[in-house]
Amino acid sequence: MEADESAKPVKRSPQRRENRMCAVQFLYQWELNKPDQLNDALRVFLETQDQDRDYYAFTEELVHGVIEHIEAVDAEIQAHAANWTFARIAKVELSILRLAIYELLHRRDIPPIVSINEAIELGKIFSNPDSKRFINGILDQMKNKIDRPLRSAAD
Repeated sequence: MEADESAKPVKRSPQRRENRMCAVQFLYQWELNKPDQLNDALRVFLETQDQDRDYYAFTEELVHGVIEHIEAVDAEIQAHAANWTFARIAKVELSILRLAIYELLHRRDIPPIVSINEAIELGKIFSNPDSKRFINGILDQMKNKIDRPLRSAAD
């Protein structure tokens, strides 16, 4: 990472963290049991959360984005998960990686470093201590493919 990029502070939103947590939980659930009607399943899932549905608009954007781009996102995971078969990746780490890689590839409004840091934090919350090394290893390779500054959103 370039020295001038590390000097800039990156702002984080607690609401966005909660939305990412919900997105990971839904993506995990979706991976285990894909519903016939995505929108209905997502609506029911969000109704079980602590806030009203408007609060989780970012969750909905993320879930729809990940699922819409699932083939490209999974191809990136497979390309960077050296010595791991796709089936061997724990489903929670898979959900976290899918979210982060979708953000890196398709959400130019989110600084890449935020997506990477959030994924590592989600790994700490939802998985075991070793997951952060696995998640970071894959996302560290991915960041080299990003064609924009790591610490700021694209224009």
